[in-house]
Amino acid sequence: MKILIAVIIFSAIILIHELGHFLLAKKNGIVVTEFSLGMGPRLISTVKGGTRYSLKLLPIGGSCAMLGEDTAEEDVPGTFNRAPVWGRISVVAAGPVFNFILAFILSVIITGFVGYDPAQIMTVESGSAAERAGIREGDIITEYNGYHIDVARDLYVYTYLNQLQEEPVTLVVDRDGEELTFTFMPDVDVRYLLGFNRSDADSMKVESLIAGMPLEEAGLQPGDVITSVDGVPTPDGAAYEAYLEEHPLSDREVEITYERNGLEYSAEITPREYRTPDPGFSYNMGYQKAEGVQVLKYAALDVKYMIRTTILSLKELVTGGLGMDDLSGPVGVVDAIGTAYEETRDEGAVIMWMNLLNMAVLLSANLGVMNLLPLPALDGGRLVFLFVEAVRRRPVNREVEGMVHFAGLMVLMVLMVVVMYNDILKIF
Repeated sequence: MKILIAVIIFSAIILIHELGHFLLAKKNGIVVTEFSLGMGPRLISTVKGGTRYSLKLLPIGGSCAMLGEDTAEEDVPGTFNRAPVWGRISVVAAGPVFNFILAFILSVIITGFVGYDPAQIMTVESGSAAERAGIREGDIITEYNGYHIDVARDLYVYTYLNQLQEEPVTLVVDRDGEELTFTFMPDVDVRYLLGFNRSDADSMKVESLIAGMPLEEAGLQPGDVITSVDGVPTPDGAAYEAYLEEHPLSDREVEITYERNGLEYSAEITPREYRTPDPGFSYNMGYQKAEGVQVLKYAALDVKYMIRTTILSLKELVTGGLGMDDLSGPVGVVDAIGTAYEETRDEGAVIMWMNLLNMAVLLSANLGVMNLLPLPALDGGRLVFLFVEAVRRRPVNREVEGMVHFAGLMVLMVLMVVVMYNDILKIF
């Protein structure tokens, strides 16, 4: 059931994208030779009005094939290149635009049912730098270190991708209709750590080691079991926590005893200082009811949030903040939708469908942004050539453009295979 729902949602988003190309092509007198959902061999096919409508085997894509789209043919009526340049621009841009329209419509439904999440400050720690700066409960954050905040999720994503540092924080807040600006140095929580993660709270088995921290430098490995600290036995997690309660770690050297493959080892470890900046306030992560025009406003802001999140993620991918393992293709998307269905179906039909629709909004906005990237074979790459043609008043060599798009398509196909392989590894 979950796979069926995931495939339906994923296919609907692609169908809307291709429908945008289809409708604008018809509007501009371009012959659509085939409108298909899916890839691979045809399962069902029919011809109507000169267009073949097909349902194909693999539900991981779709197409709107237009007459003469990838050729230099311009003299035959109904070909893509025969249409005016601005008409062709509208045809190519329509796919991503329809994705944004779909995202907005779904967001209106979600906002109408669930509401919106203002970035409202809920608590301010007593004695904190934030309190001394003048920040109060009820303030609504509209800007964080120069980053515009529309909803609480904006702030969450930004602070997730830009970890708080020991640097001044500047907040712009709305307080009863008045805009106020506050700048303060965050408080810093100083701890001393050995640098390991346990397999569970009751165990002293090393699940993983933190790179560059003392235990890793001392040569410990995942699977080792820490048996004592400074001669005090730590048979389980409770004993270890009790030891830390009585003997907090500091820059003083401690002796760690551990077991590996039935043998006992010891190492002299100097805990390392770990500084955690603390903003001194918490903000709302819940939702408030939206009414009237607010529904449209916050639905639009929801789509804006999804688009910004996609762009920020792309930036992290390019700069190395995210890696190939963080990418997901059609298989990963279907699995994610299926997981969302499984995790929320017991919470009631409304909650389940709101979560699924929210994923559909993210995917639709994501598809729109990705297709507008100025890369060969994507809509954005085609738009680059069309805008150049509009400025020069004559097209780029059609054969050169065709070769560029073909090369880009091959690269994208290879990337899709790699991402799909990674998705399958993650699932199994």
